[in-house]
Amino acid sequence: MWERLRNALTENLNLKLLSFAFALVLYSLVHGGQDARRSVVVDLEVSLPPENADRVLVGSIPPSIRIFVRGSNQTIDNLRASSVSVQIDLASKQPSHVVFEPKMVRLPEGVNVEVEQFDPPSIDLRWEQRVVRDVPIQLSVVGTPADGFVVKGSLVAEPKTAKVRGPQSDVMVLQFVRADAFDVRGLTEGSYPRQLAIERPSPRLKVEPMSAIVTAEITREVSERVFQKLPISVVGVPKGKTTPGEVDVRLVCPPDIVRSLRPEQIVPQVEVTSKEPSGSQSLPVQVRIDRCDAYVTPKDAVTRWAP
Repeated sequence: MWERLRNALTENLNLKLLSFAFALVLYSLVHGGQDARRSVVVDLEVSLPPENADRVLVGSIPPSIRIFVRGSNQTIDNLRASSVSVQIDLASKQPSHVVFEPKMVRLPEGVNVEVEQFDPPSIDLRWEQRVVRDVPIQLSVVGTPADGFVVKGSLVAEPKTAKVRGPQSDVMVLQFVRADAFDVRGLTEGSYPRQLAIERPSPRLKVEPMSAIVTAEITREVSERVFQKLPISVVGVPKGKTTPGEVDVRLVCPPDIVRSLRPEQIVPQVEVTSKEPSGSQSLPVQVRIDRCDAYVTPKDAVTRWAP
């Protein structure tokens, strides 16, 4: 029996192999010609209006949609989602509702399939008027200067405002745009201008200019202390007297000097420079303390002396 079975398999072997090959080709042709249906998730490509257009898109658009296509089994099997896209042209018109159509589908060259359905079948779009507004630039400081120094006053930006262009609902509620923080670490006395980038508040907004020149003034650290009712000393004539006889003195000095000063070290003076003084004269009251600025109240005193 085994001998008969072997003879049946091996008899006319070449003819049998050729018949089997023809059967495979025939099956492939018949199977490849049959229609098949498949869904593909493809990218949604959108052409938006130019930056100078009057209206701007504010609603979200899905990055991809699903399409259902029909074609031969072989074509469907070879179809790749990366080679297919759906394109919407919004550059010339700004519709509020878009219905997807087969003509929007871009297929690889030579691919013949029928687009039957879209999921979702349409999308809604929201548009707003595009406006331009001048918005203040907000400045900030990071770090601290070198020991004994501080930032004097506020930072100054040039320009002080930036033009913000975009959807009306975004632009009109914007209170400021931020510039990058000014790093003052280790700085000593002086003026420091730097070009800092201006942050974009939202991808839907455009800011011009994109940077500003920001200047920081660094000065020595000072403290204030007020000394009240200090007697005035008359220099230049004997037995001179002043009206008023006492003044208040406000000293602005480095902190270590202010802390160490005592009232008896503060001597307000009026100086008589006339070679032959007589009668009275209104003279400025002066206070001299190294590394300190003195502010006297009142500034002048009437000085009287006897000949």
